[in-house]
Amino acid sequence: MKETPVTTAALKLVPSGEPLDAHSMKVACSNCNLRELCMPVGLSPEELERVDEIVATRRKVKRGAMLFRNGEAFTSLYAIRTGVFKTRVTSEDGRDQVTGFQMAGEIIGLDGIVNDQHTCDAVALEDAEVCVMPFERIEELSREVTALQRHVHQIMSREIVREHGVMLLLGSMRAEERLAAFLLNLVQRLHARGFSRSELVLRMTREEIGSYLGLKLETVSRLFSRFQEEGLIDVQQKHVRIVDTAGLERILGNRS
Repeated sequence: MKETPVTTAALKLVPSGEPLDAHSMKVACSNCNLRELCMPVGLSPEELERVDEIVATRRKVKRGAMLFRNGEAFTSLYAIRTGVFKTRVTSEDGRDQVTGFQMAGEIIGLDGIVNDQHTCDAVALEDAEVCVMPFERIEELSREVTALQRHVHQIMSREIVREHGVMLLLGSMRAEERLAAFLLNLVQRLHARGFSRSELVLRMTREEIGSYLGLKLETVSRLFSRFQEEGLIDVQQKHVRIVDTAGLERILGNRS
């Protein structure tokens, strides 16, 4: 039977949440080894000092806790320093629909800009830490530092491109293409952060992967087993090694 992906347009957003387990401390972007991933490059020392002023605090989020929840007032963007998050919405029948996975060096919270409130939940998949960037300060400084304004626009543009990619993933790809694309994208993003080109640890469950890809849990599990049998990947619980990158790319290249 053909899998029917759930689109975000068909979802009803309802508030949900748990108390945030967090603490704060001052942090400087100029000393962060992820700066080039989430902040503009080529700033003068004076501009970098001003950008440092945007990040007021770091916040620790325990595994399973929410960074923000649907319906909560939007005040800040968050640069993920460590850990992995998932964003989710809740369908009319009460099921969670995963809408994305975010990792270190990425900005989260853009969903709140349009209506001044968040439209999804952001849940930590492992103990995580984020840099809190009040959006009012970002807007204020963007008017003075053109590189920051351009960077914010690039971040928002990337989010639009990502949404289009998800629509393509769910709307036209076969099940095996969805999982191949997901694994290749994940390992590429991790490699950009200094990790292996071929090995990764899945912080999300098979069920969460299925929710994101519009596939049933049984389908995801079957595809992982099939990919391993075909020598494309090696799976040891949450540890995945990409054995044949070209083979996964061929799955995407053989679309009919």
